[in-house]
Amino acid sequence: MKIKLYSIVAAALLMASCEKPTLEAEAPVFDVNTEKATYKVGETIKFMIIGGQTQNISFYSGELLKDYNSRTGRVIDVVGSGATLTFNSSVQLGTQANQVTLWASNNFSGDYSSLDKVKAATWVDITSRFKLGTSATLLTSGTVDVSDLIVAGKPIYFAFRYTTLAQATNGVNRQWFIQSFALNSKKMLDNKVSLTIADQASAGFRIVDDLKDKAPALSSVTSTRLTLQGNTYLTASLPQFNPANPIFDSKNGIYNPQDPAYQPSAVYKPFVAFDPASPFNDPKTEHWAISKAISIDKVDLGPDWSLAIKGLTNPVLPEYRYSYPVAGTFKAVFVASNGNIDKTSEVTKEITLTITP
Repeated sequence: MKIKLYSIVAAALLMASCEKPTLEAEAPVFDVNTEKATYKVGETIKFMIIGGQTQNISFYSGELLKDYNSRTGRVIDVVGSGATLTFNSSVQLGTQANQVTLWASNNFSGDYSSLDKVKAATWVDITSRFKLGTSATLLTSGTVDVSDLIVAGKPIYFAFRYTTLAQATNGVNRQWFIQSFALNSKKMLDNKVSLTIADQASAGFRIVDDLKDKAPALSSVTSTRLTLQGNTYLTASLPQFNPANPIFDSKNGIYNPQDPAYQPSAVYKPFVAFDPASPFNDPKTEHWAISKAISIDKVDLGPDWSLAIKGLTNPVLPEYRYSYPVAGTFKAVFVASNGNIDKTSEVTKEITLTITP
């Protein structure tokens, strides 16, 4: 009986805690003033703060990329402005020459399922416009104007094509690295800030390899690097054709989660003997690394960010000092907020300042 009574009391307490009223966050009592409205470039401005005990205070200076009015995002129209392309490349291993070329298309369908789909588009070979790496040291391609490749109202695709000739007679294929890919608008924000249309991460390169099941390329894509390399030249001397290789032992510890030697990425595959008659031991191959559809119309810079000048654990802030490096008229905005787990209350204060040379 006592157990039942305790359960009822516990349930009642739980319901009472769930039904408690929402706690309100007090709106900040907050204001900011300056001694004057006009200052010189580099002159220190003292912002005098009333309500400096507010939990959080942030500051937008009103300068480029620090503007309160663009706090939710800044999208720049670059239609008709043209574009430049640059990247770094290096090459190592192997001996084959002229394996990598660079192409552009305005009418690729976006179907990455096969090379036939890729080749159905019209591609322009633009390799000769760029410098390609000649060693393991990264080489800058140069900043190349590609405005002539842009078609109004259509996206553009860029693709690195990699070909491998028979390696028994042409030498082992080489490994290429493509990094720091950047397609930039020729338009500058306020004649100061470069506008990047697509970079290495956002270009969204994908590998299209028709022989991926028979003679797969070793190419791969990460957010910082495009690695281009052809298929492995298969010979009977390779470890994968040695039946005594421990990887073909199903009891090998690398496959057992209970074994210290366990390797999570190891997947057991039964031994398959070398087939000297296979046409895929040393075929001529081709695969492409193709970007996503890149729009040349707009550049999304994301939101302008404030500078946090006080946090919850910081002491009372009676003043804040700042100086502007350039002349102009700026709207300085302070955002003060108090909050708890239920709600946040916010107050903004604006001061228009004229900065003279």
